[in-house]
Amino acid sequence: MPIYLDLLMLLNFLVDFLLILGTNRLCGYPLGVKRASIAALLGSVYAAACVLPGFSFLGNFLWRTVSLMLMSCIAFGFTKSALRRGVVFVLLSMAMGGVALFMNSRGFWPVVISAVGVCFLCIVGFRNKLGAQSFVPVELTYGEKKIRLTALQDTGNTLRDPVTGSDVLVVGADVAQKLTGLTRSQLRAPVEFLDAIPGLRLIPYRTVGQGSGFLLALKLHDVKIGNRKGNTLVAFAPEGLHSEGAYQALTGGAV
Repeated sequence: MPIYLDLLMLLNFLVDFLLILGTNRLCGYPLGVKRASIAALLGSVYAAACVLPGFSFLGNFLWRTVSLMLMSCIAFGFTKSALRRGVVFVLLSMAMGGVALFMNSRGFWPVVISAVGVCFLCIVGFRNKLGAQSFVPVELTYGEKKIRLTALQDTGNTLRDPVTGSDVLVVGADVAQKLTGLTRSQLRAPVEFLDAIPGLRLIPYRTVGQGSGFLLALKLHDVKIGNRKGNTLVAFAPEGLHSEGAYQALTGGAV
């Protein structure tokens, strides 16, 4: 039976791309189309290499495992949450294989349709059912600096602008320093460094078990949270928001 290398690569790219998108959505993360594309491209190259003369050994368990690990690192990053998403990715691949087998065909389109079906179920039918958290992509612009990060949609986040009553986006100390140059020591003493950069304000906050205080905040005019874009008050926490780096910002439940 002849093997068409271009169709093989296209098939593996489409399947891996769709399954990575489904994995991210099922775990509550943004789709991550760019990283998914790069990881899927690696998967397609690996699949093609496995059928080349002299490279059939790449199809064994060891090299399959290595390829999956590399794809997971590219698609999901290097945090502990990436390991969980990598496991989910493998399980979805197995589920897709079962669907294709149920359709009793190994052709190009049945496999692609199976991958589309699994991805659709993850995005629509089982949206964020695996994880208790949901994440949204955020893009911040301040002067010439632009930072892309991931925010946790926290329904318990009731922090509001005391002047307008609008939601406040909270970012961690690392993001604050990259964006504005404010250091952790400055963020820990907000009243003393209120004039560190033009436009800074104080936002009162209260947390359960940790008392209350003030956060330095800055009105940014070009903030994108999910599909919403506009003016947003951004508050700077003096510490990181997640020890594993799964997210770097907190936003309200409604986006």
